[in-house]
Amino acid sequence: MEIKLKVFRYLPNNGNKPHYDTYIMQVNPTDRVLDVLEQVRADSDPSLAYRRSCAHGVCGSDAMRINGRNALACKVLVKDLGTNEITVEPILGLKVLRDLIVDMDPFFEHFKSVMPYFINNEPLPSDGKERLQSPEQRERFDDTTKCILCAACTTSCPSFWANEEYVGPAAIVNAHRFVYDSRDRAAAERLQILNDQMGVWRCRTVFNCTEACPRDIQVTQAIADVKKAINSGKLE
Repeated sequence: MEIKLKVFRYLPNNGNKPHYDTYIMQVNPTDRVLDVLEQVRADSDPSLAYRRSCAHGVCGSDAMRINGRNALACKVLVKDLGTNEITVEPILGLKVLRDLIVDMDPFFEHFKSVMPYFINNEPLPSDGKERLQSPEQRERFDDTTKCILCAACTTSCPSFWANEEYVGPAAIVNAHRFVYDSRDRAAAERLQILNDQMGVWRCRTVFNCTEACPRDIQVTQAIADVKKAINSGKLE
């Protein structure tokens, strides 16, 4: 099938303004958008810049806006877009470094700010085995363990677009993962960090984050869980 591909292009400091390049291409309906971009680089313009790694929806590196919606380019099939006109742009709210590549440093700084790691300084079990938890305890935070840090949720959020100081949905999801882990002992500290104007209370419950997540995480529900824990002073 023939498609018309529009790709955002920008190379800072070269004197050119941001613009779109257009390519008329022959592709297969089952090609992924990532395959289409690879074809552009191979056949038309090797200077096109974007991030990619595993190409199987696991690493999260190729998050971008495809026809106005955040997605992983390696997961979106041409046929599923329902049109032969495809526009590809960088995710919003982060500085564009080149073409489809954005500066992820602010995103990861927010991620690190919520202490996204296991904390428990208590002595190990005397039998030498690992710290155990029931299936029900694991299920409480299982959904938020699926985050791959692609930033699709955070960069789809109007609150983040309005103020980059907002910690963002991805950071809250990763805090949730440890706040509700029955083996962790730093929930109170994380909740204190998130009980801030630029923490969970900046969320306006728009649901963009949940809709954008390529792993189908219930992001808005996770944020609501954290708000409830802060308000009630206890985990449920």
